[in-house]
Amino acid sequence: MPSYTAPTKDIQYVLHDVLNISGSDIPGYSDLEPEFTEAILDAAGQLASEVIAPLNVVGDKEGCTFENGVITTPTGFKEAFEQVKEGGWPGLDLPEEFGGQGLPYLMSTAVGEMFSAANQAFTMYQGLTHGAASAILVHGTDQQKATYLPKMTSCEWTGTMNLTEPHCGTDLGLMRTKAEPQADGSYKISGQKIFISAGDHDMSSNVIHLVLAKITGGPEGIKGVSLFIVPKYMVDEDGNPGAKNGVSVGSIEEKMGIHGNSTCVMNYDEATGYLLGDMHKGMRAMFTMMNEARLGVGMQGLAQAEAAYQNAVIYAKDRLQGRAVTGVANPEGPADPLIVHPDIRRNLMDQKSFIEGARAFMLWGAQLIDQAHRSEDKDADGLISLMTPVLKGFLTDKGYEATVNAQQVYGGHGYIEEWGMSQFTRDARIAMIYEGANGVQALDLVGRKLATDGGKHVMAFFEMVKSFCKENGEGEMAEFVDPLKAASKDLQGAGMFFMQNGMKNPNAALSGSYDFMHLFGYVCLGLMWARMAKVSLAALANGTDDAEFHQNKLTTARYYMARQLPMTGTLLKRIESGADPVMTLPAEAF
Repeated sequence: MPSYTAPTKDIQYVLHDVLNISGSDIPGYSDLEPEFTEAILDAAGQLASEVIAPLNVVGDKEGCTFENGVITTPTGFKEAFEQVKEGGWPGLDLPEEFGGQGLPYLMSTAVGEMFSAANQAFTMYQGLTHGAASAILVHGTDQQKATYLPKMTSCEWTGTMNLTEPHCGTDLGLMRTKAEPQADGSYKISGQKIFISAGDHDMSSNVIHLVLAKITGGPEGIKGVSLFIVPKYMVDEDGNPGAKNGVSVGSIEEKMGIHGNSTCVMNYDEATGYLLGDMHKGMRAMFTMMNEARLGVGMQGLAQAEAAYQNAVIYAKDRLQGRAVTGVANPEGPADPLIVHPDIRRNLMDQKSFIEGARAFMLWGAQLIDQAHRSEDKDADGLISLMTPVLKGFLTDKGYEATVNAQQVYGGHGYIEEWGMSQFTRDARIAMIYEGANGVQALDLVGRKLATDGGKHVMAFFEMVKSFCKENGEGEMAEFVDPLKAASKDLQGAGMFFMQNGMKNPNAALSGSYDFMHLFGYVCLGLMWARMAKVSLAALANGTDDAEFHQNKLTTARYYMARQLPMTGTLLKRIESGADPVMTLPAEAF
């Protein structure tokens, strides 16, 4: 069975050596001293490795069962969820007034990576609840906050998001779920939603659904969509679950992966709902949850890659297969371990250089969110808005690729369920699809985010990279800065192509949007690796007690700069080649 060890040392390195969080002026960051964050990460890591991770295979094999209208989660899930709740982990960054711990979002992200890597399907129950609570926190009335947030913060009640319907996903303006106004100010919600993760289960006493629906008589299309709070059980005057609402599970979806999460078809039959936020502004309210979810999904790509990589390394060191081409490496054995072979090393280093760069990118993104919200910094808000489709799209694409590469290390055993590697691949696959398929993320990046505020935020990113290169381009840093400089020029060249061609030939521009999203991702990881190289060079120059750790970082940074970052040149050429000829073909040609 696969194992998982929480990478707390690597996370600490990024938080303190690279991001220097305790020296930040973001409100609340001064409390994040190394000893404090280490205690949090160690406790979370122990829970992830010893309690949550062993249930990953259990959840995959058993799945959830649905009998007589009741969903039962896999063996051990309920008990583990109680431990998560008892530790206060679901409310780590939620306000203290509702029972949370009020820590920065950054710490929730760091802990979330470990929980997701240990067991993605399990962690989604609390993750979706957090997103729903965040939407209520931002858009709810005082009464709604008082009614729902304390019990959602503790996960005594869990939450969901209900968008997709059988006939519409991305184009939510086509939805048919209706909301009929009632005399008491509530609404009767009727319709069907599909793909509802954590839609119902046996681990909480109530489920609070956030449901998109159209109020009768409202505008057509997306402008007529509103968001509603629809509890599974009505909440009585004492704040306890009461009568059953008109919400039921039609079935559990049979999925490729994340079997331990109850993904449901939800039926709403004149269920009582309460408007959340403004009428006909449901997408604005839902996007509070969706943007958080997109970052969380990007983190899932990273997390599954980390878990798969850890096991691939163990296998490569243990499995005897062939002899090293430069001579016998294991003279006492009949063969050498896989780790001696060049292709295996290349495969593993591809994974490692992505994972460690992606972790720094993700935590930097979380820091930007804290800066935007806690410091009310509009520039930080604009930058993380620009980065969100890159974080979601690039990290899930490359994360999935990493799980496939980890599976490849095992050879035939990687394809056999007994080794557990296929689960990482199957679980990672959904991350490229939900919360906006990655093609949609790419279109959002090129079609909307680049031009936001007159292109101010993408220009700020270019200036950030330029300043870093100018300040750090001498001496030993040159081998890291020069490739970053070249990659940044490729990114700017791609941006210029879109500016020049976007209006006159939109197909030419949009056909390159996916490549642009990846190009942007490579540059972001390049910036992170350059920053890590700077930190580790300084540590070695100052005589660190952890020289092996920092040498390892430099080796990985060199690999990324030499073998991964040059991909930006290839992507730029593909973008500049314009629209593929298939755009001119009639539909019948396909």
